[in-house]
Amino acid sequence: MTTEDEHGTVGALAAAAAVRAHDDYGAGALIVCDRLVRIYTAEGIEVQALQGLELTVGAGELTALVGASGSGKSTLVNILAGLDTPTAGSVRVAGNDLAAMTARQRLGYRRSVVGFIWQQTGRNLLPYLTAAQNIELPLQLSGAGRRARRTRAGDLLDVLSVAHCAGRRPDQMSGGEQQRVAIAVALANSPSVLLADEPTGELDRATAASVFGALQTANSEFGVTVLVVTHDPAVSSMVRRTIAIRDGRTATETLRHGDGDADGVLGHAVEYAVLDRAGRLQLPREMTESLGMRDRVRLEAEPDHIGVWPDTGQPPGAGGQDPGPGRLPEAGPSPAAGDSPEPGWSPDSRQPDGTEPRPDDSNSPDTQDRPGDTT
Repeated sequence: MTTEDEHGTVGALAAAAAVRAHDDYGAGALIVCDRLVRIYTAEGIEVQALQGLELTVGAGELTALVGASGSGKSTLVNILAGLDTPTAGSVRVAGNDLAAMTARQRLGYRRSVVGFIWQQTGRNLLPYLTAAQNIELPLQLSGAGRRARRTRAGDLLDVLSVAHCAGRRPDQMSGGEQQRVAIAVALANSPSVLLADEPTGELDRATAASVFGALQTANSEFGVTVLVVTHDPAVSSMVRRTIAIRDGRTATETLRHGDGDADGVLGHAVEYAVLDRAGRLQLPREMTESLGMRDRVRLEAEPDHIGVWPDTGQPPGAGGQDPGPGRLPEAGPSPAAGDSPEPGWSPDSRQPDGTEPRPDDSNSPDTQDRPGDTT
């Protein structure tokens, strides 16, 4: 018999295991979003921008974040940048718990841990400062000396191939040059994470390629983790991991393998649906619509996969519904031991649809000559 104390011990152990599983999620990752929720309220209407989103990004990754307008990707990046706070859930970046930060801590986080690049070139640089001065400003606010500031600014401008812009103000630079200088500004204080929200959205294809090349340089030369929000398929095709957000959750991930071609496009790509810790996944809309899947589906466990079948309102195998791969439709019971089966009956004599074979008309009692019949 189990005592009340034993019940309490089991419950405590289960609770401790749940806490450990929560704490272990994303262990070793640089960015960890755990069941992240963000709800906005406008004129009495609640909008759920993030609905329990889960995400991990390792140190040194170069990752693209894609999704339709309103999917929640910009909300996510603003939270990671310390510009917004989550409604529920937790988010950690480089060991910093963003949900628990004070305003002062958040300011220090933005100065030293994360760099941010806006889509609009005019938001990244102060118009009355030169490129070198824009880079030196965050260093000055962090207390760096004049010599250290000048050395760091010169190194960044040189690595990102905009050293010729050192003495130019933003209105004297092209759009691509402005964005590459903006990357240098974001890297000034050696952040752990570089966030870019549509950095190539206002640029032509050739200029966009040069800006993305600068992001790749930042990743490879400085080891900074880069997360890029983009609608540009050319950008997402040049990263090894692309995360798609839909309806406020991570929906799919595309992983690319192999070496890139002359244009930097990586080779073989495989798309995966994201399975969260609650066992939920989002099936692609084009797949569910083509198969008439809605409201509920039937699952079949197979040795090496799980089958998903649309609900037709009928039992499996009835009305022509596919019972699943490798499964035969249900049929009536076989004759019990001791019963006398009909002549010619055997378990293998069923027709493909599971019904008993129809007797040959020429031998049917209904068509055989009866006594008294005349021809």
